[in-house]
Amino acid sequence: MRYGKEHKQATRQRIIEAAGRRFKRDGIDGSGISTLMTAAGLTNGAFYTHFTSKDDLVATAVADQLQAQNASIVTRAAPGRAGLEQIVRWYLSAQHRDSSDDGCPSAALLDEIRRCTDPTKQAYTDGVLMVIDGIAARLAPDDPLSVRTKALGAYAMMAGTLQLSRALTDRQLADELLEQGIHNAFALLGVEDGHSRPAM
Repeated sequence: MRYGKEHKQATRQRIIEAAGRRFKRDGIDGSGISTLMTAAGLTNGAFYTHFTSKDDLVATAVADQLQAQNASIVTRAAPGRAGLEQIVRWYLSAQHRDSSDDGCPSAALLDEIRRCTDPTKQAYTDGVLMVIDGIAARLAPDDPLSVRTKALGAYAMMAGTLQLSRALTDRQLADELLEQGIHNAFALLGVEDGHSRPAM
């Protein structure tokens, strides 16, 4: 039975989304093609209908994950400083920390991405800059490029804070770290914060 173009595209997207979640949970190296296809509910034989290699899928999934993060979080945030606060509070929330499958690919995969092929690193760079530009546009609407590096630095700090919070066994300390990370991000971005606890 031959399927139409829409079915093929839907199947491809299903593989990409399943791979993105699996990579963030088990790592890129820890996720073989067989595991990825099982997660998508498909057979191994279908893989090469959609992708030339695992590297091809990794680059595509990384780009897709960052596009999804941008669409669901950054573009939905309010304009200006209120939007920055929404983004920071979502990123450094306990819910985000505890749901890595659905969370930020940077916090889950950054160490592995640096060892990936150039196309994957380029896909990551393009995706991250899309997210960063959304943050920069809220920080300096009239000249977002002037604060791009500052926004990237804040994003890097938040990703590291989230990684460390996920690694700690002491839940209270992990929660306090997230709260301190919110305070630090607001200070770095120059955002007034009337809601988080003061720095310890």
